[in-house]
Amino acid sequence: MSMDEQALYKEDSDSHLVKPELDEVLTELQQLREKTARLALLNDLHARLANAVDLPSMIDAFSVWLMPLVPHELMAFDGASSRHQHFCCSCHGPERQHIVTLAERLFADARQVALLKKWKEEEFYVHNWPLNFAGCNGIMLILRQERSLTAAEEDVVNEALTVLCEPLQRAMAYEDVFRQAKCDSLTGLANRRIFDERIDPLIDNAQRHGHPLSMVSMDLDHFKQVNDELGHAAGDNVLKQVAATLTAMIRSSDILVRMGGDEFLLLLPDTDLCSARILAERLCRAVDDLDIYSAADRKLGVSIGLSQWQPGMTKEMWLQRVDELLYEAKGKGRNQVYAEGDKN
Repeated sequence: MSMDEQALYKEDSDSHLVKPELDEVLTELQQLREKTARLALLNDLHARLANAVDLPSMIDAFSVWLMPLVPHELMAFDGASSRHQHFCCSCHGPERQHIVTLAERLFADARQVALLKKWKEEEFYVHNWPLNFAGCNGIMLILRQERSLTAAEEDVVNEALTVLCEPLQRAMAYEDVFRQAKCDSLTGLANRRIFDERIDPLIDNAQRHGHPLSMVSMDLDHFKQVNDELGHAAGDNVLKQVAATLTAMIRSSDILVRMGGDEFLLLLPDTDLCSARILAERLCRAVDDLDIYSAADRKLGVSIGLSQWQPGMTKEMWLQRVDELLYEAKGKGRNQVYAEGDKN
């Protein structure tokens, strides 16, 4: 064998010896790149959650971060033991209302959710993660239409939830601390402070995305006579009854506020005037069905003004308009609904 042939043979032999080692190094580099990318994503999630304080902003931030990695139509959280609940939905209009209603029903059917990890409900694939950590026995739901989550996507969610748990505890603790300050002490409803915090973001959302948003203004009829004839203790009990009746008939995404005395406001996200009227009529009948009398001819009722937000309306203009509609209902005989566009 010539010297050139020997050199060529040696070079070829060396390349066979080096190639497996090179492949191993390249594999390790690829794994390192993937690990670095994953850590960068998780660091981004940490940063997003650090800027979120309350539960809605926490779940919204988590959903926005997850969307490019695991596309979904809805993410929802229910803290079963503490009654914290929030829905983050990428759908619009009737589809949004449908999927949120479906998630509410799934949470209400706690037995089914507790038994199943993933299943199909109507046209949606449902994935369920029980969250059991200090102070919370909650449930995280992800719903999407296209297909079920892959094993890799489930791994992404599992890893991300380990990052979410501690901030989620912080958010729920924050809400518990401020809940009393934001709730009406008599009825347990949200108070004016909650209304002031939530109305501007709701208007911004309606303006940005074109979602319908309606407001119901309610004032009890003949409530003064209840206080005068039956006493203030009886009046307090009536307010509690009315609050419980109204609460039982609305969605968790709706915002029912006791503004003071016997005045209530109800904000209805993703609800147009027609749908809001149907609900308002039901609320009116429900209060009437309580059959509360201060005297033989003085039955408790509720007068309701109803208005849908329109582009260009300021918060102050909208509140003034719904208040005017309420007094139209009062002037037309009370215990009825008067909405934008109704004839005088």
